Amino acid sequence: MINKISAFLAVIFAASLSFTSIAEANNEGGNRPPSAEPAIIVTLADFTKTVNADRTVRTKRVAFKNQTLKMAGVLFSPAEMDESKKHPAVVVVHPGGGSKDQTASLYAYRLAQQGYVTLAFDASHQGESEGQPRLLEDPTKRVEDVRSAVDYFTTLPFVDSERIGALGICAGGGYAISATQTEYRSKAVATVSAVDIGEGWRRGWRGNLPVSEQIKTLQAVARQRTAEVNGAQPTMISYVPDTVEGVTEPDMVEASEYYRLAGRWRHPNSPNRLLNYSVDKIMAFSAFDRTETLLTQPLLLIAGSNAGSRWQSERAYKLANGPKELFIVDGGTHMSMYDRDAGKAMPKLTEFFGKNLKPSTR
Repeated sequence: MINKISAFLAVIFAASLSFTSIAEANNEGGNRPPSAEPAIIVTLADFTKTVNADRTVRTKRVAFKNQTLKMAGVLFSPAEMDESKKHPAVVVVHPGGGSKDQTASLYAYRLAQQGYVTLAFDASHQGESEGQPRLLEDPTKRVEDVRSAVDYFTTLPFVDSERIGALGICAGGGYAISATQTEYRSKAVATVSAVDIGEGWRRGWRGNLPVSEQIKTLQAVARQRTAEVNGAQPTMISYVPDTVEGVTEPDMVEASEYYRLAGRWRHPNSPNRLLNYSVDKIMAFSAFDRTETLLTQPLLLIAGSNAGSRWQSERAYKLANGPKELFIVDGGTHMSMYDRDAGKAMPKLTEFFGKNLKPSTR
């Protein structure tokens, strides 16, 4: 029975989630004009090589606390940064099933090239961060991860605690928005291919999954929880298809290639698995549930015109009542925004954070 339930959940998940003007420059870091569109990087190997060869950006493996857990991150900063001064900083939140070393680090690196201190980190219970059980995707904990990353920034003497922002990719975008709704130390929030993971599980990848299917998923989760508490082994399901064979959703074909191919961004800390135990927590979560009332900070949403998840960014934009902008990348897909079209997102991100993480007047 366990195998049947796991297979059923995997099918449901594959259907649901298996997923310009530029700010005027001055001499202050974080407000420099963006350079020409950077070279396109579409493999983890090329990214590692590029970062190692770049003498304009420093990287440092760091650890910080999330209550009792030790979190693992990579800190990016401009090599010429004067650490006696205060600089703007951006927390970068990785997608569901991803790791800090993939698209989160790519965007963190590109922002560091523009003068920002940035932090990409592994979610709690995942990657190199602590937390048991392993491979748990608990949205409440993911939101707390973002808060803890902001905590960490406030301990760094060269970070201006009044100029901290957040950027999230895919489910990380939903988590970044959810955290910023009640985390007022985050002064601006941007997303790329944003996904409210709870809404994605409930309504499906393209937002059309009927309630009857949602209920079937929850019934299967209930049976599995009963089995496990009575001695069955915990089971895992996949975030995206392990192969593209038989997959018809274009975003999922690209997602499988991105995460599963050695010649793309496959990484040992991104095993494409999550505990079944995560599912009811995910389906109970709503990333945008306080956007109308509590998100007063500026919001930027970037999405590809051809992304099956585009409706999620459009929904967040419609709900938000504060300063907001929806930027659509023509021809972009959900996954192309992870790497191939990241350069098209960067001028808008640089403009947005340059405008909203201005030097303080203290």
